Amino acid sequence: MTRRIAEELLEGLADAAAYLDGKPAPVRVTTSEPAEARAVRKAVGGTQAEFAQRFGIPIDTLRKWEQGKRQPDAVGRSYLRLIAKNPQFVEDSVRANVPGE
Repeated sequence: MTRRIAEELLEGLADAAAYLDGKPAPVRVTTSEPAEARAVRKAVGGTQAEFAQRFGIPIDTLRKWEQGKRQPDAVGRSYLRLIAKNPQFVEDSVRANVPGE
């Protein structure tokens, strides 16, 4: 079993190297536009600081997403979509998990 894991890791590294060299490789690349985080925040309303606090996102993370310095991972993208779809539900859920509120 350990040998198979090592083989899969090596295979994955070879695929990644091929992708970086511009060769066709069986990899999936998912990207997010900086505008996505900003668009959700603008639609929901509020400053970066207000949005970050309201939804429990570190302010530096939100800023980096909006500036295109970082991209949200799959969970971050899903969270942004959930906020866009039902901001009150997400806010209530976040608030329910904060002690003292």
